[in-house]
Amino acid sequence: MRFMRWFHQLASPPYCYRLATVLAPWLGAAALVLLAAGTYGGLVLAPPDYLQGDGFRIIYVHVPSAYIGLMAYMLMATAAACGFIWRIKLAHAVAVSAAPVGASFTFLALVTGAVWGKPMWGTYWQWADARLVSELVLLFLYLGYMLLRSSFDDRDKGDRVSAILAVVGVVNVPIIHYSVEWWSTLHQGATISKLDAPSITMDMLAPLLTMIAAFTLGFGWLVLRRLQAEILERERRTRWVEQLAADHGA
Repeated sequence: MRFMRWFHQLASPPYCYRLATVLAPWLGAAALVLLAAGTYGGLVLAPPDYLQGDGFRIIYVHVPSAYIGLMAYMLMATAAACGFIWRIKLAHAVAVSAAPVGASFTFLALVTGAVWGKPMWGTYWQWADARLVSELVLLFLYLGYMLLRSSFDDRDKGDRVSAILAVVGVVNVPIIHYSVEWWSTLHQGATISKLDAPSITMDMLAPLLTMIAAFTLGFGWLVLRRLQAEILERERRTRWVEQLAADHGA
């Protein structure tokens, strides 16, 4: 019963808006602290790679960006599915808020991957690489979701139709994750997901994990801020938003 009450509270726009107001500053501050620590650890404390030299350090941006791109898509698709099945408008607001943030991190992962690939592979891009192509498909799925939703004048219909695309696109997530195992590609295999024997030493791994945590908290901060703006847009004609505007204007 307590869980159901909490679940219903999360589906309430005023409650969610106030919760985001409380959580966002803490997430932002923690993200900045971890980002500073991870950057110092990755650029100063971590030793050069024995093969790639200092060029490997782009991993501290590339890997967290790729991770957030996938996580954001799963959040977007899950929220869109909840909105489609249970007709929870706030769930659609979460999906809409996560989409541009996830697309930005996916684009950053592609750019940093290309910059990293040039000195290591001799090319910025390789169409035969399954990881690269499936990551590009992920970016197109984000863009497709946003463009499809914005093409409808009826917001509710746009939410529901674009939700179908978001859910269908989930099939690309395991393809991205397992592409280096299913196909022979230029892209390196798993590095930190092999918990029994990670292919990276601890002095390099610790800053990477710190950066992943920083990016995750930063992603949470961005989504919460965008969600607040989306809630205000959707609820602008309600009494509580008018009261909120009056209180801020006072």
